[in-house]
Amino acid sequence: MMYTYIYIQTMKRISLLCLCMLLLTCSLTAQSPATPLKREFRGAWIQAVNNQFRGLPTEQIQQTLVDQLNALQQAGINAILFQVRPEADALYASTIEPWSRYLTGVQGQAPAPYWDPLQFMITECHKRNMELHAWINPYRARVNANNELAPSHIYFRHPEWFVTYGNQLFFDPALPESRNYICTVVSDIVSRYDVDAIHIDDYFYPYPIAGKEFPDETSFARYGGGFTDKADWRRDNVSLLIRKLHETIRSLKPWVKFGVSPFGIYRNDTTDPLGSRTNGLQNYDDLYADVLLWAHKGWIDYNIPQIYWQIGHPRADYETLVNWWARHAANRPLFIGQSVINTVENADPQHPERNQLTAKMALQRAFQSIGGSCQWYAAAVADNVGGYRDSLTTRYHRYPALQPLYDFMDSQAPDKVRKMKTAWTSDGYMLFWSPAKTKKKERTDEMNRPVAYVVYRFDNKEDIDIDNPAKIVAITRNTWCPLPYEDGKIKYYYVVTALDRMQNESRSVKKRVKL
Repeated sequence: MMYTYIYIQTMKRISLLCLCMLLLTCSLTAQSPATPLKREFRGAWIQAVNNQFRGLPTEQIQQTLVDQLNALQQAGINAILFQVRPEADALYASTIEPWSRYLTGVQGQAPAPYWDPLQFMITECHKRNMELHAWINPYRARVNANNELAPSHIYFRHPEWFVTYGNQLFFDPALPESRNYICTVVSDIVSRYDVDAIHIDDYFYPYPIAGKEFPDETSFARYGGGFTDKADWRRDNVSLLIRKLHETIRSLKPWVKFGVSPFGIYRNDTTDPLGSRTNGLQNYDDLYADVLLWAHKGWIDYNIPQIYWQIGHPRADYETLVNWWARHAANRPLFIGQSVINTVENADPQHPERNQLTAKMALQRAFQSIGGSCQWYAAAVADNVGGYRDSLTTRYHRYPALQPLYDFMDSQAPDKVRKMKTAWTSDGYMLFWSPAKTKKKERTDEMNRPVAYVVYRFDNKEDIDIDNPAKIVAITRNTWCPLPYEDGKIKYYYVVTALDRMQNESRSVKKRVKL
């Protein structure tokens, strides 16, 4: 028995050592610019509730957005999560909800000169090969009781749908009418706009106020049949909305993703042995958001937990939480919500002379279950706070990245391009191609339609490896690409692939070019 015990303990130590070595190798590999990632979610949140647009002239807001997008494009960002519905209002042209006060300064007042921020952002993002995720707040109807609601606000038509908690107004999550209305709003957005995703952040049931119960006793008495525990009932109310939103989006445009970015702690291990070794507010118990259930059921398409703390935080350690979420990603893509300010303001515990970006990126990229990150907030990246944008540009996002695959939504690649040729034009030497011919019966198949193209360049005698993003010279929605002609004496191979809406990539087509 003793020999058996010694053998078992020895094997455990060897396994642990191997695991540590593997994680160290992954971390070192992830940090190395020599091993760039071809597919990675690189998002950034652009919020409205910080009043960065409120009451400004149209031209000034548009210029602010263009400047931010240009800086984010330089930093390798490939997805923008743009806040379009802060409090049952709209930063887009809606016949259902009033114009947002965070756009014009007065809720219900249209912008002058007139413009549509959501459509503007879709156009500008797609022009830069970025996805546009329309970010909504589902339940919140008024951020502050002092904010005046427009006469057209849904509250005045159905005040019975709402409850006041603290200084804010919320849709009652228990009511079927609330869920139906929110889904109607989302249906309107998805139907009329070419968004790539619908996104919800961490505001489900509101953050608890000490000593104040959320006022849903009447709703519990009416709709709580079958539940002995009010907390379970509240979680079910939120889950019903999540499931209904997923079904609504899928039924309209099956290529539009649905994602959430919950608070960074699911549960503490003091509450649930399967929880994280943390001691903070909990999604499951305090916000009534059972995020893991949604992932397991397939009701969400991606998850971005907001892990905004630093490595070494005494109650919510970044490393602990990244490890926990990586182990519990279920069957849905997982990205990490990063705080730019927190990262640059805290020193790396192992290397106090530098901030925590290097260590955080190494942790993020050490797990195959983590497919990227999202930066809170976009303006901090654009403004290069603490040199953050420079680090993304020169190191971590040095080469462009395609979006992660969502093969549970669609895994069929588009057909390869055809008719590749070069020609001189008034704009210089160009490479042209044509999309594959579409058969009549496939013309309505939007899932397989090519929407963008990847252009690679290889030296004449170099192996063609399209898995290497260092060889990407362009990701474009055009069917042409300018060529850097010099004297026509050096041979290269240009390779082009097609991407569909889910960024499935076609087979490659190559052409030898003399530049």
